[in-house]
Amino acid sequence: MKQSRRKFLKITGLATAAGAAVGYSDTLTAAARLSRRGNPAPDAIYGNAPAPEARIDADGQVKPNADFTVASTVCIGCTTQCGVRVKVDNKSGTVVRAAGNPYHPLSSDPWLPYETPLRDSLRWTSNYGESGLENRSTACARGNVVFDKIHDKFRVLTPLKRAGKRGEDKWIPISPEQLIEEVVGGGDLFGEGHVDGLAAIRDLETPIDPANPEYGTVANQLGILGTTDEGRKDFMVFRFLQAFGSKNFSGHSSICGLSMRAGNAAFLSDFNKYPHLKPDFEHCEYLINFGTSPGQAGNPFKRQGKLLARARSEGNLHYVTVTPMLTNSDSIAAGERSRWLPIRPGGDLALAMGMIRWIIDNNRHNSAYLSVPSKASMERVGEPSFTNASHLVVVAPGHPLEGRMLKASDEAEKEDVLVIDGIDGQLKTADQVDAARLEVDETIVYQGEQLAVKSSFTLLKESAFRFTLDEYARESGIPAEEIAELAHEFTSHGRKVAVDCHGNTMHTTGFYTTWAILSLSALVGSLNYQGGMSAGGGKFKDMKGAAYDLTAYPGKPKQPGIRIDRTRIAYEKTSEFKRNQASGQPYPAKDQWYPFTNAIETGLITGSINRYPYPLKALISWNANFVYGESGGENTLVEALKDPKASIPLIIAIDPFINESSRLADYIVPDSVLYETWGELNPWGAWLTKTNAVRYPVVAPRQVAFANGEPVCMDSFVIEVGKKLGLPGFGPKAIKAADGSLHPLERPEDFYLRLFENVALDGKPVPDADDEEIRLAGLQDYVPRLRRVSPQNWRKIAYVMARGGRFEGKEGAYKGAHLAKKYGGMISVYNEIVGTSRSALTAEKYSGVPTFYAARLVKGEPLAKRYPRAEYPLTAFSFKSNVVSTPNTASSRLRDLRYTSTIDIAARTAESLGFAHGDVVELTSPGGRIEGLLRVREGMHPEAIGVEHGFGRSGEGAITVQIGQETLEGLRFRKSGACINLLGFADPDRPGQIALSDFAVGSNSRQVIPVRIRKLSA
Repeated sequence: MKQSRRKFLKITGLATAAGAAVGYSDTLTAAARLSRRGNPAPDAIYGNAPAPEARIDADGQVKPNADFTVASTVCIGCTTQCGVRVKVDNKSGTVVRAAGNPYHPLSSDPWLPYETPLRDSLRWTSNYGESGLENRSTACARGNVVFDKIHDKFRVLTPLKRAGKRGEDKWIPISPEQLIEEVVGGGDLFGEGHVDGLAAIRDLETPIDPANPEYGTVANQLGILGTTDEGRKDFMVFRFLQAFGSKNFSGHSSICGLSMRAGNAAFLSDFNKYPHLKPDFEHCEYLINFGTSPGQAGNPFKRQGKLLARARSEGNLHYVTVTPMLTNSDSIAAGERSRWLPIRPGGDLALAMGMIRWIIDNNRHNSAYLSVPSKASMERVGEPSFTNASHLVVVAPGHPLEGRMLKASDEAEKEDVLVIDGIDGQLKTADQVDAARLEVDETIVYQGEQLAVKSSFTLLKESAFRFTLDEYARESGIPAEEIAELAHEFTSHGRKVAVDCHGNTMHTTGFYTTWAILSLSALVGSLNYQGGMSAGGGKFKDMKGAAYDLTAYPGKPKQPGIRIDRTRIAYEKTSEFKRNQASGQPYPAKDQWYPFTNAIETGLITGSINRYPYPLKALISWNANFVYGESGGENTLVEALKDPKASIPLIIAIDPFINESSRLADYIVPDSVLYETWGELNPWGAWLTKTNAVRYPVVAPRQVAFANGEPVCMDSFVIEVGKKLGLPGFGPKAIKAADGSLHPLERPEDFYLRLFENVALDGKPVPDADDEEIRLAGLQDYVPRLRRVSPQNWRKIAYVMARGGRFEGKEGAYKGAHLAKKYGGMISVYNEIVGTSRSALTAEKYSGVPTFYAARLVKGEPLAKRYPRAEYPLTAFSFKSNVVSTPNTASSRLRDLRYTSTIDIAARTAESLGFAHGDVVELTSPGGRIEGLLRVREGMHPEAIGVEHGFGRSGEGAITVQIGQETLEGLRFRKSGACINLLGFADPDRPGQIALSDFAVGSNSRQVIPVRIRKLSA
């Protein structure tokens, strides 16, 4: 390397004089003379870079470039959905650049005060006065290039109907009108026999099964699957699904982060809204990231990374990242402030329970905080949150109240929980007591009888003390002294501590893993504290607002019945249980039920395949990719879905691309992508102030249009279907205003512009946009539409659109030492709903407090017993790429940055097996196999195998498809890499092919996969 450099420098030095040196002559002569060769670039300094969207004069005057429009919208390159400003070439109508939106908290920190004029925002992020150094607003690698998806050759731009059998990848284009006629009317659509259309399925009178009336009516036999909430879910659910009369909608949470969300819901005592917590990175002093890695992935990816970098360099943050693999979150530059703690995949639950044990055993918990028993007492003593640690739980075996919180009254609407006063020892209602007794294990007299009770804290303590610290160390792979050190440090920073977790919990005991991790924050009382834990900053009113109630409309039907995925209801409330109980065998049910789970995506499919509790007649899959996204999806779902009679007779996929799931559909409806779409959404996490982002088409959608000129997309499709079916909430009198007047829903803009109006009018309404701002934001073409929808408030709607949403100022984040936006509910050290629920398959009672479970099958058998280490010596886990994610596979430019993936293994493990870097290897699990290139690396747990998620595709341009007479050849680079979800497998203790899942909440298990490895070639 030194010789090459020396040679280069020597030749460069002689080039001008000699003009020679074989192989270098022309290049070096040109370089030495600083002359140009070949076609000159438009600019000697900036080369082929496009002209800027604006110039800032020396005196600070902003001069916008009339050749471009800068529009504020939202990126959907991943699930973070940052606010961006896209630069649109006015001549071609194409996006040429994306940057962060300086008004949006996910893209800037500090973010620009909301009422700052647009013209000034261009100066704020420029080099004028070096302002942009402090206030830069950037897009990540994904956001910079994913807009090339808009013009990808594999986009679906016209409705498609399958030609041949499902999964043969043969399609014929059809008109939008034919699409609506066939999916609504049904018939012998494919020469395979009659298929009911949506009109026949929308039956609100006929029961699905008279023997099980709780199943509801035939209308429930339509299911809808969605993707992450990218701003249009409310339209699909509140408008179409509820108007149709079905209860069966599910997003992608069960294959993404349901175990984490359910664990948060248990901790926060809310299984209805499913809130979740994130750290206040900005003021945190000690943070433990369990399996999630700010700077590598996580959500919100970009904001977390920025806040983490700033907090460890400018603030006082020390943090530990607990993962099987060293990631970008650790940094040598951070010195002692950053530490990586390698853990065995799935070991997080043992680690968290070990920390809980050590904290309680060493009296490091905040007893004074935990003794505050109610919201009333919380307010009296000046705490920002409270727990039920002192609440009394009935533990008398066989008693009707066993597992229940002790209350002064049996009336459900009263919150009169009983505690023991820590001062006088008397039994009182919680709102009368400021400091309750924390540790209780005694028999009391209650309504004239002796009753054994324990406090929630005592139950947690007993749960943690079931195992020794050494036993937790063996399960987690982290030495006992490390667990003790971690717990000591965590309890040494007062309230300015936080924990975080996400995808690492997606395994068979992930629900309890999350709950245990969050319980660490309860032990020190960091919820709602500056530098502690936050449930988010809230939002401005949107669906129900000052101008419109967009959830209500005349004739909206009730939605009786139970969900096909058997969530949100206990098995004990079903007719099946009553029949089984009458026969003397109440357990087992035919399959598992999930009383405290909100939705399971593939449960809609497996429920239909297994005909339990009932089959679907039609499925609408909207940008959902359950086959690729679910560990084991390819192995458990595909073959059944290929047979309409054995699975679901009619599958309609709304999708801009043919992916691994939509290739199994009967019809594909085009959808808009990225900057062609409407939407309104809120950040997923890590924001502390009110934030609403909006999207509207800033470039013309490329799809074919309906007769009214609206491009075919999810929104316009369900509007046309709704009108065809005569559903309430669609057509000329569909949207209800606050004054009682009714307005039309004929086009997507009829809904979304009114949604934006609600946001604009909430509280103190936003200002009016003036003509200059409308021009700078490129909203001139929207003015007629705005005037039509809202003659009074159209300029306020434009003001919100011009800024990409509505954003509260940063000054609204804190109130003294507390967060200004506090979570108002109770923290559950013990959760009564969980503690009184049972497995429908085994009658096993769920633990009402966090507790340790080894990785297991649904009926309790440990994975290690069914799949011993002698046969499967390693454990595979997935991790998120910081570049590629499943929503952006169709971005060819992104693959220029990250072409493929590898199978990662620790150096010492590879050496012991005789493997070398670059070997082609095979991983085999109990359910599948994958091949890939081996990457030997340091920074890996020796028992772990890591596979980066987002590669190894068989959709979105990775395979060859036939559309009419055109054959589209698949692109090899989109197929490249290993797909870890092909290793997933079915739980052998469940009927049918149902992928391994969390035994309590049913979330997909994709993280603790037993595998063996062998070398295929060097």
